[in-house]
Amino acid sequence: QVQLVESGGGLVQAGESLRLSCQVSESITRVNYMGWYRQAPGRGRELVADITSVGATTRTTVADSVKGRFTISGDNAKNILYLHMNSLTPEDTAVYYCNLQFSRGVYWGQGTQVTVSS
Repeated sequence: QVQLVESGGGLVQAGESLRLSCQVSESITRVNYMGWYRQAPGRGRELVADITSVGATTRTTVADSVKGRFTISGDNAKNILYLHMNSLTPEDTAVYYCNLQFSRGVYWGQGTQVTVSS
């Protein structure tokens, strides 16, 4: 069973930055899909950013609402997926989840809370 553990969330003020980490219990070298999602109170879960790998081609997608402020990256040596978040606003307040899709299944982390005060 693959385990994903998110960390790095917290309470920050508007304009500040955070870096979320998703530690994966297995190698992410051959993972085809890795993404960050978020869910704000009273709303559905939405995609924030993801990385899709097909053969030697890697494509990154970032939601319009965070484009230019958030960056997704992976560290294959440490098996960690990151979400770098800059210029945070109160609208970014949510629980953030990492999601990885292995050939044998789809896995979610438990979530980490990000709260941005104005």
